[in-house]
Amino acid sequence: MIKKYRLTIILAAALLILSGSSLFIGVLDVNLPSLLRGDIERWEIFLISRLPRLLAILCTGVGVSVAGLIMQQLCMNKFVSPTTGATISSAQFGILLALLFMPKSTLWGRALFAFVFAIGGTWIFVWFIQRIQFKDVIMVPLVGIMFGNVITGITNYFAYKYEMSQALSTWLVGHFSMVLRGRYELVYLVVPLVILAFVFANHFNIVGMGMDFSKNLGVHYNFVLFMGLSIAAMITASVVVVVGSISYIGLIVPNLVAMFRRQPLTALQNRRRRKAAVLKTRLTRMAQKLPARAGHRRAPGQLS
Repeated sequence: MIKKYRLTIILAAALLILSGSSLFIGVLDVNLPSLLRGDIERWEIFLISRLPRLLAILCTGVGVSVAGLIMQQLCMNKFVSPTTGATISSAQFGILLALLFMPKSTLWGRALFAFVFAIGGTWIFVWFIQRIQFKDVIMVPLVGIMFGNVITGITNYFAYKYEMSQALSTWLVGHFSMVLRGRYELVYLVVPLVILAFVFANHFNIVGMGMDFSKNLGVHYNFVLFMGLSIAAMITASVVVVVGSISYIGLIVPNLVAMFRRQPLTALQNRRRRKAAVLKTRLTRMAQKLPARAGHRRAPGQLS
């Protein structure tokens, strides 16, 4: 049992060690003895800057990785992510419009614009790829990159025209230097969204197998597809609003997990629950039985 999860245990231990160490790394000297002595100044630095920074980093890494995993599964393409799916570009465009039309808006007001445009941009991207006749593995992310560049070009045009380039630059490059208490709590939205993704993980797996397969198992294809894309878009938008654009994390991390795990969706799927879901579907929506051979007729009283 331990040997089976040895790599997971090692990675979890490394994460805990590195996370604990990062709390005491910075320009100002904050160490464990000073905190234990009750140094008020050190505690303020710890609670206002160091701890929020760590929580923002963890939520960002988990959220963007799960968002990329959802998009890859729903699009059935390992090169699709919030970066190559125009989600980040759409969120940045929404933030720019919030700065233009609501210059005194709060962080939550800008996040509302980012949510709406991130969801809309992701939906449009999927609408594009559903209409591609030859869905090559490389063609799908290329369409997303081109679409994202178009949105970025529009964003830069309006930013230059209304002299908002300096204000927009904060969200064009991801960094955690401005993460302080009172400015990062929006990223906590990642937690319930990731939990919701875990709840509907089996549905995402089924939808990723195609529309016909989903209908046979009683799963509403369009509803689950757009719900999954909306979850991924909202996770990405909440991260972009707080820390800026964190590119290619949603592309790299799921593929790295797939390299070490035979099943790339190990973190999101459960075989027993999937089998139970299939059995429940068959019991609630029984399919009509057809003869194995065309033209075969049962004799009276013959069992099927």
